[in-house]
Amino acid sequence: MNCCHYYQFIPGNEQVFSADVTRVRYGCGVLKELGQEARALGIKRAAVYTDSRIRSSPLFEEAVAALRAEGIEAVIYDEVRVEPTDTSFKEAAQFAKSSAFDGFISIGGGSVIDTVKAANLYSSCEGDFMDYVNAPIGRGLVAPGPLRPHLACPTTAGTGSESTGIAVFDLLEMKSKTGISSRALLPDRGIVDPRWTESLPATVMAATGFDAISHALEALTAKPFTSRPSPEHISGRPMPQGANPFSDTLCRESLRQAGKYLVRAVNDRTDHEARHAMMYAATLAGVGFGNAGCHLPHAMSYPVSGRVEHYQPEGYPGVEPICPHGMSVIVNAPAAYRFTAPGCPERHAEGAELLGADIHDADPAEAGAVLAGHIEEMMQATGVPNGIGGVGFTEDAVDSLAEAASAQQRLLLVAPVSVDEADLKNLYREALSYW
Repeated sequence: MNCCHYYQFIPGNEQVFSADVTRVRYGCGVLKELGQEARALGIKRAAVYTDSRIRSSPLFEEAVAALRAEGIEAVIYDEVRVEPTDTSFKEAAQFAKSSAFDGFISIGGGSVIDTVKAANLYSSCEGDFMDYVNAPIGRGLVAPGPLRPHLACPTTAGTGSESTGIAVFDLLEMKSKTGISSRALLPDRGIVDPRWTESLPATVMAATGFDAISHALEALTAKPFTSRPSPEHISGRPMPQGANPFSDTLCRESLRQAGKYLVRAVNDRTDHEARHAMMYAATLAGVGFGNAGCHLPHAMSYPVSGRVEHYQPEGYPGVEPICPHGMSVIVNAPAAYRFTAPGCPERHAEGAELLGADIHDADPAEAGAVLAGHIEEMMQATGVPNGIGGVGFTEDAVDSLAEAASAQQRLLLVAPVSVDEADLKNLYREALSYW
């Protein structure tokens, strides 16, 4: 590790990195083992969270049957909101409090898995809702004890939430996303069955796939963990600790897989090789960014998804406007990477190459442009909107978006360059359209 120039060991700065991981079970048919895994964790009465669309899936029935075959009572809550809010988190926690559950099962995308993390936390720990929300938006308190077992079964190929201690939601009064980050939120098991991807609509495949790419790229290009002061106590070592050798390894392979398979997976739903590979890429990226952190593209995305007014993509519930999380990230990403590249040009160039770009004649000063240009090509090849203008934003929204994004200090502090509100205004203007 000492040979890697990105990690400079300075007296007084961090010398140690953490690797906090969920125990993952991966493979086609692994849902059939869900009951055995839950029984091994001592679960007898499980709260099973999902949404109404997933509940009608044959694979959902397979999962519930696996629980009941082991004598586990499965009580189903199917009112999880796609792109959850503080209100929907509170409603889910109230259900968790309504009966004597000794464990939780989440079957769904990141919205469902994050909802269960919050329901487990708020039904287990006393305090105000904002106590555990990331500072400076909330108080950022540490969960005061172990939570009940949680088995996460992802149904999309992007969020990697089965592998992280992060729960993201829209804070309605702020009109922006924020989150809760704690090692206590890590699921005890990730039950990752790639068969779920075979029925995903193309738009969902694209949005979640670009989320996986964003996780891996942001973790790879994050500020190095050695740039932080060494904590006085181990509790002071954050989960978003910055880039580190453990996360680097996972993120590189995730990007390699995504560069090879994402466009195929979006454009041909019968290409099971590509779709299964994207599920694996998402899990790798989840473990990677869960131990490193995300930065500028995610910080910019939170106000975009929280303030969208009219956009309704195919494949998502059409009851109200929505900019899916992965989409809200990637429409900002090209502008963001052009800006962050000077902080670690070699890592931006490496990310571009892993995704399939030809970088052999590129100058290091062009790394951001090369990475951004390749992402734009992938966006066009998968039908993703052309910047934030493509999901309904105009120049008039720039100031309010920048003000809201500037509050996302948990994310911005991990970026390889400093970012202020004036920078964010320029970045949102650039992100209005790319082609």
